[in-house]
Amino acid sequence: MFVNVCEAFTQFLKSEQTFICQRSPESQSVGEPECCPGDVFLKIVHEDVKMGSDGESDQASATSSDEVHSPVRVRLRNNPGRKISTEDINKRLSLPADIRLPDGYLEKFSLNSPLFDKPLSRRLRRVSLSEIGFGKLETYVKLDKLGEGTYATVYKGRSKLTDNLVALKEIRLEHEEGAPCTAIREVSLLKDLKHANIVTLHDIIHTQKSLTLVFEYLDKDLKQYLDDCGNCIHMHNVKLFLFQLLRGLNYCHRRKVLHRDLKPQNLLINDRGELKLADFGLARAKSIPTKTYSNEVVTLWYRPPDILLGSTDYSTQIDMWGVGCIFYEMATGRPLFPGSTVEEELHFIFKLLGTPTEETWPGITSNEEFISYNYPRYRADCLHNHTPRLDNDGVDLLSKLLQFEGKKRISADEAMRHSYFQCLGERVLTLPDSKIFNYFSVYLLKWPGPTSRLKVLLHTSRI
Repeated sequence: MFVNVCEAFTQFLKSEQTFICQRSPESQSVGEPECCPGDVFLKIVHEDVKMGSDGESDQASATSSDEVHSPVRVRLRNNPGRKISTEDINKRLSLPADIRLPDGYLEKFSLNSPLFDKPLSRRLRRVSLSEIGFGKLETYVKLDKLGEGTYATVYKGRSKLTDNLVALKEIRLEHEEGAPCTAIREVSLLKDLKHANIVTLHDIIHTQKSLTLVFEYLDKDLKQYLDDCGNCIHMHNVKLFLFQLLRGLNYCHRRKVLHRDLKPQNLLINDRGELKLADFGLARAKSIPTKTYSNEVVTLWYRPPDILLGSTDYSTQIDMWGVGCIFYEMATGRPLFPGSTVEEELHFIFKLLGTPTEETWPGITSNEEFISYNYPRYRADCLHNHTPRLDNDGVDLLSKLLQFEGKKRISADEAMRHSYFQCLGERVLTLPDSKIFNYFSVYLLKWPGPTSRLKVLLHTSRI
């Protein structure tokens, strides 16, 4: 399904759905974490230390703000001799501190300029951003090709505005059909999702031939991370990655957004160990807890059994099954249910968790697809036998994620409060939607020996 790009994109830019770009604790220097008495100090170690840039500043998204008034109110002394500074422009337009303004740009303004003497309109802000270089292809330099899909190609790039690395997702536009609905959906959702564990959309560039989304750059996805460390992530890293995944997902679910395509390839990791949800092309915003959607969502290996059996009646619990599969994969180094067809996928699930009955899954015996497959009556196997590196709390959390019925699966918020994460301390649950490592001390220590594994040390103090 496609939408005409001109009409859809124009409508998107005029949308009244807005958010406020504000400076947050994320903008602190990495070397100056905000710590309070009783902090939990984490030492995370990556299995591969050769990782890339963490991308552009999170402080602003260039094209995302459509608010009527300026997101940052700047009080300037009415001094006739005072000149406008780069800091004034950055605060007024909510720009990254390291941005490079065009030559002669500051000289255009005074305290009486429209940009400063009255509330900032959407139109004036958009014009100002365009003059700086946002929304223009020439602002970004393509470097390496990272991947290619049906409708889009992703490149590693560099921003001339900040000299930081970015990811350029170039979506090809068909002349008659326009932009894929997945692209419009991804843009419309990401412009309102601002969280440290969700990839940041910095800019949107629209031309006749393409729609380019400019994202922060992260060097690896979780699949690559697993491959690089020989499919053996240290268990403390597993815990930190899982917690960040739940943080980002909980943020989405609180805003009625379902990701619907969780898999290791859609979880990006930077050199600090920060994990971020990416690729919202299949995501959906839901207005009510349960609604009829498509059952052709979620990559097969991470698709829950109710969806595999044709259910289109689901809510946030669709993502929680995928979290369980990813948790298992991080802990063991292998996919949990690597089926090549729906029938085989269900066979793997039932062989481990037991073939469902009316007692374990009410209504299952009347499901036509379940009846047609005629699976053997398997007894549930003990998860401990398959996850030797998980402790009792870890196995308990995994079992709560891998429930047949969606309504019985643990939520992201509940999972974050599970005893498996008790060692992180209660304060981690009350942090704002910024990077958790801004509040913790992070050190990289290589694991001694010939392997490339690296050690994670976890130190806690009283909270």
